[in-house]
Amino acid sequence: MGSGGHRELSDRPGRWHFVLLPEGRLVEKESSEWQLQGQPTVLLTLAHIFHRFAPLLRKVYLVESVLTSFLLGVMEAGTPTQAQAVVRQVLDLLWLFMEDYEVHDCLKQLMMSLLRLYRFSPIVPDLSLQTHYLRLTIAILRHEKSRKFLLSNVLFDVLRSAVFFHIKSPLRVEEAGLQELIPTTWWPHRSGREGKDSKEVQDETAEERLRRRAYERGCQRLKKRIEGLACLAWVGCGPQCSVPHPHPVVEELQVQILKLLLNNKDDNGGEASRYIFLTKFRKFLQENANGRGNIPLLCPPEYMVCFLHRLISALRYYWDEYKASNPRTSFSEEAYVPPQVFYNGKVDYFDQQRLGGLLSHLRKTLKDELASKANILIDPLELQAATMDDLDEDEEPSPAAAQRPMQALAIGGALPLPRPSWLSSPTLGRANRFLSTAAVSLMTPRRPLSTSEKVKVRTLSAEQRTREDIEGSHWNEGLLLGRPPEEPEQPLTENSLLEVLDGAVMMYNLSVHQQLGKMVGVSDDVNEYAMALRNTEDKLRRCPKRRKDILEELTKSQKVFSEKLDHLSRRLAWVHATVYSQEKMLDIYWLLRVCLRTIEHGDRTGPLFAFMPEFYLSVAINSYSALKNYFGPVHSMEELPGYEETLTRLAAILAKHFADTRIVGTDIRDSLMQALASYVCYPHSLRAVERIPEEQRVAMVRSLLAPYEQRPWAQTNWILVRLWKGCGFGYRYTRLPHLLKIKPEDANLPSLQKPCPSLLLQQHMADLLRQDPDVAPSFLNSVLNQLNWAFSEFIGMIQEIQQAVERLERNFVDTRQLKVCATCFDLSVSLLRVLEMTITLVPEIFLDWTQPTSEMLLRRLAQLLNQVLNRVTAERNLFDRVVTLWLPGLESVDHYPILVAVTGILVRLLVHGPASGTEKATSVLLADPCFQLRSIRYLLGHPEPPAPGTALPAPDRKRFSLQSYTDYISAEELAQVEQMLAHLTSASAQAAAASLPTSEEDLCPICYAHPISAVFQPCGHKSCKACINQHLMNNKDCFFCKATIVSVEDWDKAANASATSSAA
Repeated sequence: MGSGGHRELSDRPGRWHFVLLPEGRLVEKESSEWQLQGQPTVLLTLAHIFHRFAPLLRKVYLVESVLTSFLLGVMEAGTPTQAQAVVRQVLDLLWLFMEDYEVHDCLKQLMMSLLRLYRFSPIVPDLSLQTHYLRLTIAILRHEKSRKFLLSNVLFDVLRSAVFFHIKSPLRVEEAGLQELIPTTWWPHRSGREGKDSKEVQDETAEERLRRRAYERGCQRLKKRIEGLACLAWVGCGPQCSVPHPHPVVEELQVQILKLLLNNKDDNGGEASRYIFLTKFRKFLQENANGRGNIPLLCPPEYMVCFLHRLISALRYYWDEYKASNPRTSFSEEAYVPPQVFYNGKVDYFDQQRLGGLLSHLRKTLKDELASKANILIDPLELQAATMDDLDEDEEPSPAAAQRPMQALAIGGALPLPRPSWLSSPTLGRANRFLSTAAVSLMTPRRPLSTSEKVKVRTLSAEQRTREDIEGSHWNEGLLLGRPPEEPEQPLTENSLLEVLDGAVMMYNLSVHQQLGKMVGVSDDVNEYAMALRNTEDKLRRCPKRRKDILEELTKSQKVFSEKLDHLSRRLAWVHATVYSQEKMLDIYWLLRVCLRTIEHGDRTGPLFAFMPEFYLSVAINSYSALKNYFGPVHSMEELPGYEETLTRLAAILAKHFADTRIVGTDIRDSLMQALASYVCYPHSLRAVERIPEEQRVAMVRSLLAPYEQRPWAQTNWILVRLWKGCGFGYRYTRLPHLLKIKPEDANLPSLQKPCPSLLLQQHMADLLRQDPDVAPSFLNSVLNQLNWAFSEFIGMIQEIQQAVERLERNFVDTRQLKVCATCFDLSVSLLRVLEMTITLVPEIFLDWTQPTSEMLLRRLAQLLNQVLNRVTAERNLFDRVVTLWLPGLESVDHYPILVAVTGILVRLLVHGPASGTEKATSVLLADPCFQLRSIRYLLGHPEPPAPGTALPAPDRKRFSLQSYTDYISAEELAQVEQMLAHLTSASAQAAAASLPTSEEDLCPICYAHPISAVFQPCGHKSCKACINQHLMNNKDCFFCKATIVSVEDWDKAANASATSSAA
């Protein structure tokens, strides 16, 4: 034992050792002095000392008060290199002279002590305390044996090690010295009213500009302080250190910890740190994804955010380092996760949902595709749900396998005590389980595979894998087993880094995005207080000087708001420096591009794309949303490298996959639909949609025009509305005009996105409706059906609301009912706008009666338009009464949105169309029994002529009129409405003079509105053409006898009577 220890301590020249002086003080000695004085005697002495001393190092209070303080003092005593060498020597002595279980307890308590110190240390301006504790943590983790033990048993199993990667926000501004760093505060002033011409935000004054610039300089000082760039001396260096060297950034120290944990070169006599980390990291993700396990060990979102950023930095470092030594691989800037990782069973995704549904279902339905494209056969036992999880994971390894070889035994020391269960070796445990289940584990070939040979696979849990399962071997591709023909042969990087990358994407999906959105609340608070302060200042200016009591209260309020804004603006600076900095934005942007490349490569595999976990699409959508909404206005997404290309690639993914049949999950399909709807709302992203290949654009529009039945149609209808907004009649507003009339103070709030119609996508829609004879009838029939349903539901709900209000007893209308009512109204308006767009782009669908469905579609449209007009424009009707109640939740319900949409359709039919089309539309509109000319007069505010014997309406009653909205409706549009009213007035008078009374027996027995004009064959029953055409869209059975209708023929009573008499 002595000779073994002798070699370990003295073979390396220049190593430092400890000598215990008589007064009990440890001092360093060069190894040459040790050799002169004789090491065996010293080793024997130390062995006896540690025999008595070792049990004490297992005590929590001694480790925290003595050992931790001693090591922190070592870190302060010399240069970083000297300090790390001393810590390494101390750890060598611990492992040499103490039993394993004693060292394990000591290291466990030491790391727990350091974590507590780091977590609860106060936030000082230069973060020196945090830096100090991180330096000692790094020095301990640089010791290979200690690092592997801590990684295997402590960092993820006992401690919440993500704390080491977190920089906590100060609870008080004074705590972090923010007042000194940012003496001048500033906050954005957002104002401006939306109207006819959208006004820009008012230019800032000279004083505001000076404050903003001073605030920005303070933010830069804070950022440098956090990053440590303002200091040249390493915190902790003594006065004797006169050599200037860079301050180690806190974040860089945290990245160094992860670099040590991701080291894969320390596999001497055991498993490398990286593969231990992968096992623990995967279990960490599983615990946080499933919400199972010990709740206190789950990672809080604020820790997860910092952990992700540090992990990305360490990952990219190793990725590019590998690229430097292997030129055929890729840079981290081109990183993605190959698609075979998702189906070859080498990475366990536990309960994460796949795009195509359950993994077991996919393996059964796509087993032929796996065999033909990836040369993979699923083990039959896997299909029978016999998985590795059936093994007893808590079973202890055999004593022979669990016994760890001792480097040295303390002379005269006691025999090792039985090892606690939590210290059992996970590496050997994995080896035992793997060997005992080799017959059913993943079979890895030992020779090159021919194209006809298949590999049988099973899903392996993290504990069951070996390094060969991950990195592969000479004839085994490891994680990349089952490469599809669409994937390149050259490797991207080390396979283990691909799994780390996959875990980083999953981390963002678990809680990082949620936390990024939560931190935006500070910015929202600043805006709210800034608005309150502006309102208070306005009141101070308007308040009469004689009202000193009011002035005093307003001054107090102004002081409170100003102090709160000072505090929040400084806190916002801290958030921007630590959470929303440019570097953090680049990390999220890199993750977005990784997801885009992964989705693109997965899409090329055809049906195997269904194996991809849903969270890749979710992260692509959410990371873009975070970059656009959370990091601004300090950092703009437009400044990112390759911004336009990234925007276009994401647009292509959304356009292709929102209706992808390979994606079956309802939630992810809704997310894709909502993301595309948001994408077309903004000019930059809408232009990106227009830049994708024409074939993809046409396919997207075709999917949007699919019939609305049997699918979620509200979002697709909203997308079509956004493509039209800005082109419709009176459809250029960003806030509902009636709200600005009744609540002008709301104009100070940020307005909605401005209209940005897409003429290119409108043209694609027109071409599809015009060229494909099957698209237009099915699409428009479904739109009319949904309009009928939505408006009928709306009317039914406002009837219930009115009845509830009129009850004598005190009652409250359910807020959910109000929300559904407003939603049905908004749906009705949006469906009317889609009809307006269709009529404008392709009027012949309704007006060219040579097409078999045109007349029927026009009659249905006229019937629905008359119903809407009658319900909304009737004097003192139900709609009027509910609107005047001003119920919260029904703010969007008003005359303007729906009447303007109906007017736009009527103007397109009766004014803009050709003469023949106008004549047909007029005749159909007037022939509908629900048509009332007064509804058209109502649009322009013309009062209805009183009936004989009735009193005139009150002259002071406020009436609706399109002429009251000249900021939103142009003079040309108003002239068109006047022209339409004159045309309908004249045509109505002519129709009334020429119409002949119709007997009841000649009316359609279905609608009693139109004369009989069609006879069914072979049964001979009759109805009007409108009823039978609408009925045949969904049903082929006769109304009356349920016989199958073979054909429909025109029927004219006079012609039929003459033919009958001639035959007689």
